[in-house]
Amino acid sequence: MEPSKGLLWKIYTTLIGTVTTIVAQKAITKGWELVTGEEPPEPGDPDTPLVKALTWAMAWGVGVGVVQLLTNRFAVRRWQANLGSDHKPNKVNISF
Repeated sequence: MEPSKGLLWKIYTTLIGTVTTIVAQKAITKGWELVTGEEPPEPGDPDTPLVKALTWAMAWGVGVGVVQLLTNRFAVRRWQANLGSDHKPNKVNISF
């Protein structure tokens, strides 16, 4: 990948990753509130029951992880559709 395409790829994945992760965080929080009727717990608070803290941490981790996986796959497909199917980005790095 030439330098300008590499920079464009980083900008593209950063923007799409940031937006989708923010949306996912809001959706996971709203989902928790809808299911439990309460605000999400603060896992680091010692007064939060362990089971509730673990449940929230797992829901959060799985939710954000799935969104990042789907975002990565979407980004690669869009990139390949625009630059041809034989072009593959070196590596997709979206982490927050």
